[in-house]
Amino acid sequence: MSEQIVTEVAVIGSGPGGYTAAFRAADLGKKVTLIEYYDTLGGVCLNVGCIPSKALLHAAKILTETQEASEIGISFAAPKVDLKQLRAWTETQVVKRLTGGLGVLAKQRKVTVVNGKAEFVAAHELNVTKSDGSKQSIKFDNAIIAVGSSPVRLPFLPDDPRIMDSTGALLLEDLPKELLVIGGGIIGMELGTVYDALGSKITVVELTAGILPGVDKDLSAPLLKRMQKRFNKILLNTKVTKVEAKKDGLYVTFEGAEAPTAPVRFDKILSCVGRVPNGKAVQADKAGVKVDERGFIPVDKQQRTNIAHIFAIGDVVGNPMLAHKAMPEGKVAAEVIAGKKHFFEPRCIPNVAYTDPEVAWVGVTEQEAKANGLAYDKGVFPWLASGRALSLGREEGLTKVIIDKASNRVIGAGIVGTNAGDLISEVTLAIEMGCDVEDVALTIHPHPTLSETICQATEIIDGTITDMLVPKK
Repeated sequence: MSEQIVTEVAVIGSGPGGYTAAFRAADLGKKVTLIEYYDTLGGVCLNVGCIPSKALLHAAKILTETQEASEIGISFAAPKVDLKQLRAWTETQVVKRLTGGLGVLAKQRKVTVVNGKAEFVAAHELNVTKSDGSKQSIKFDNAIIAVGSSPVRLPFLPDDPRIMDSTGALLLEDLPKELLVIGGGIIGMELGTVYDALGSKITVVELTAGILPGVDKDLSAPLLKRMQKRFNKILLNTKVTKVEAKKDGLYVTFEGAEAPTAPVRFDKILSCVGRVPNGKAVQADKAGVKVDERGFIPVDKQQRTNIAHIFAIGDVVGNPMLAHKAMPEGKVAAEVIAGKKHFFEPRCIPNVAYTDPEVAWVGVTEQEAKANGLAYDKGVFPWLASGRALSLGREEGLTKVIIDKASNRVIGAGIVGTNAGDLISEVTLAIEMGCDVEDVALTIHPHPTLSETICQATEIIDGTITDMLVPKK
């Protein structure tokens, strides 16, 4: 056992939530120790999640755009993909630069970094098991649990290296000719997009009636239509019931509305059916912290668990499992520890699928408004009427804004199209500030831009739109 570390704040996990919490606590004068399972800071997101996947999606977009440029009279020779160089670029120019930057920031803030697996042994003590088997004891005044989540593994899948989760898929060890993606959610559609662009023949199987479950159908429809043309098949209302691993491939049996009648052979399978919280992985019960049967750790609006000096943030405290939720939660936890009376109570949290086209939504969805009997109005501006979208050759998108009829306030929005993930922030701010529909409609947006489609959607609601002829209500 190494010499014991005594610290004011121990942060377990250095993903976006964890490093934010650690750095904010250090900025507020606290002595901080940051524990990370990986050899470099950044957690799953930077090392094997959000960041490398977005880098590969960028590469996929380049490949797709060169293919489709022939439609406007520009042709290229067939691209050659060097997987080794693509992996090296993702690792060195993207991931290592970000994780290395975090290491520098930790040193600048005098945050002690310990690498290894942390587990509670008492209410004020952790043990960290390092890669060489040695252990490090850490005594703390306060702790912040930021251990994230892990991919769900379907119990009927055989233990076979040809079956990947999202982490394995990002390694790009080779390109399967035939790839089955189980799950048509965000991760499945994003990674399916990557492998399709690189040359794999993609089949997606989704248990529900549409891709991106929970998203309004009018938002997911343009993505579904585009990917039905690019992918081999998208099987909806269908599930996998059996996978048989043979020497020449993986033979998959399906069941459901669009299920093939006989088993289908695939070279590889990518399983993307959700994530489970890692709450049980740190032996939190030994510190008296409550962890529910699913692995979530309940917290209050100050991110405090049932044990007053132990906090939890990020995926492990509940949905949505998003890095940009974990980061402000981390700040709140650090600030509360430092004596500030702060709370985590956002009005909304945006979601983005970085597919092609991107799909982004925030606040109340139309599905939710209908299910809850909410009196709402909406404005839907089709990108077919957007000069900027037409000039980009990507007119399949739309922008939808939802308002509460009683107050006229903006309560939700959805955007599908190029750069939807960047555009959604305007509506997020509008909801946070309690803007009514005129606040957005009267805001002058630059022309021609995709951002003006948000303004135009609100103009449809208040009846001032001139770019379309909308029947009077």
